[in-house]
Amino acid sequence: MKNIQNIAIASLILFFTISCKKETTVVAKEVAKTEITAENLATANFTIDGMTCAVGCAKTIEGKLIEKEGVQEAVVNFESKIATVSYDKTKLNITSLTATIEKVAGGDAYKVSKVETQVIKK
Repeated sequence: MKNIQNIAIASLILFFTISCKKETTVVAKEVAKTEITAENLATANFTIDGMTCAVGCAKTIEGKLIEKEGVQEAVVNFESKIATVSYDKTKLNITSLTATIEKVAGGDAYKVSKVETQVIKK
């Protein structure tokens, strides 16, 4: 009986330890943003490897992207592992957005493996 209890406790500890690398609550904050003109608006899709949960990983990455000056919108989908970012191409580029993603959680948790860009023409 004691062995079963020890195994159950060890299993629970293991489950909570590996279920999410970093449980973080992202608090939405009002950020004053300048309007991005249509000719400067671009969109990029990033495939992000290393996410283990929707709240601690995807939402944290999304929050870091939204904080950047020049980002109009950022959505990170945990299920598909894709981040879609609308940004001002005169202020940001793929390299700076990739660096922002890969720096989250100390720089060793997430890697961008595929990038697709699109310039929006209106």
